[in-house]
Amino acid sequence: MTALLPNLITLGRLLAVPLAVWLMLTDRLAAAFWLFLAAGISDAIDGYLARRLKARTEIGAYLDPLADKCLLVSSYVTLGHEGHIEVWLVILVVFRDVIIIGGAILYHTLTQSLTMQPLLISKLNTVLQIAFIGVVLAELGLGIGSPEITQWLSYAVAASTLASGTAYVTVWGRRALARGGRS
Repeated sequence: MTALLPNLITLGRLLAVPLAVWLMLTDRLAAAFWLFLAAGISDAIDGYLARRLKARTEIGAYLDPLADKCLLVSSYVTLGHEGHIEVWLVILVVFRDVIIIGGAILYHTLTQSLTMQPLLISKLNTVLQIAFIGVVLAELGLGIGSPEITQWLSYAVAASTLASGTAYVTVWGRRALARGGRS
């Protein structure tokens, strides 16, 4: 059961995505903030438990980033749709994820070998993306925050998103070329 616990927490985070979107779309932004905060905490907890209990699983290696991507992309698209985030940033964040997912599928199709190994810049990008959504929701739902911090974070998210996307394309491109089409 202890090996299942981190994956169950991750699954709970994934299942919370539709509720988070609904809360944002129905202008329940304080509740959306608290749910987003709980999701962020659950991300830290499931990772900690997986390491501490030596309960890392292959499904968890795929499920955890899937839950993160679903929550983040859904939050960016929803808040962008509602006019709370600049559209250019939404497009950048979503496009990067589409490129990474498409690249992973293509790489796996060509090589029949894909391991989930997030890059350091990608981890930083995820932290910044989460922080940005948290700050936006705190401003909108709780009246806490600063437009200057939000603006600065939006630029930091844009820069790290570009750097992360470029890094993944470069790393996977090199790996594919090094394999030379071998399977």
